Amino acid sequence: MENGLVQVYYGKGKGKTTAAIGLGIRAMGNNYKVMMIQFLKHDTTGECRMIKELEPNFKIFHFEKRRGFTWQLNDEEKQELKSETSNALKFASKVMDTGQCDVLILDEILNSVDLGFASEEEVCTLIDNKTKDVELVLTGRVLPESIAKRADYISHIESVKHPMDSGITARAGIEY
Repeated sequence: MENGLVQVYYGKGKGKTTAAIGLGIRAMGNNYKVMMIQFLKHDTTGECRMIKELEPNFKIFHFEKRRGFTWQLNDEEKQELKSETSNALKFASKVMDTGQCDVLILDEILNSVDLGFASEEEVCTLIDNKTKDVELVLTGRVLPESIAKRADYISHIESVKHPMDSGITARAGIEY
């Protein structure tokens, strides 16, 4: 890919991961290789199962052990998660350096930064060292200014109305 850019999908609205996967599928349809690293998520979602069917042109990776919600973790589990996140970011850097993909999606990396499992500096360094032939896509709820300054595209996904506001829980195949 020529002149890969940095894209961000962020905000409290639903659809950030879906948008990133859609971009990945479009890229794959143009003979690009896509890799997605998911942070703070597990491989039990419908999209993860479907992406496995698209290998080797679209691969998905998880570095974290299965645990409960982040607010339920004890101090030791939080440190383990921080270490796993660091390993995932090192892998992302290696993937870019070795040209293993054309599009690299770091799904929920912005949430990892917001919760303190990754630092803004780590993500900024990754962006600053990005090779020119990789399209880098970041998703999450909160966008730090230091990362926003480095992005070429920023899409803010806003929630206007959500079923959870009415007590409707997440549904398999629609919300996950």
